[in-house]
Amino acid sequence: MTDNPWWEAEDKYLDLLQGERRRYAWVMRRYGGLTLTESWAAALDSYPYEPADQPCRGLAFHDEAWHWAMLTLHGTCYTREHPELADPPAEYTALD
Repeated sequence: MTDNPWWEAEDKYLDLLQGERRRYAWVMRRYGGLTLTESWAAALDSYPYEPADQPCRGLAFHDEAWHWAMLTLHGTCYTREHPELADPPAEYTALD
């Protein structure tokens, strides 16, 4: 066991990063109409690799990819303007 927090443990960080990228890309395809290539490019832009020495490494993980994708697609008021999108569907949560 390591004494490093999860965001400093490379294997844990990479697992989280890949999972969030996968979920973000899925949302962008399903709800944003992007192609597979476009959705992965958007995911890589939204979830770039951050070296372990970065002070805020993994900060994007404080909210899930669903939230960040909805902000991109519908703006900051998406939960008010699209209450049906406030929570991810079962298909999204099954991606884990």
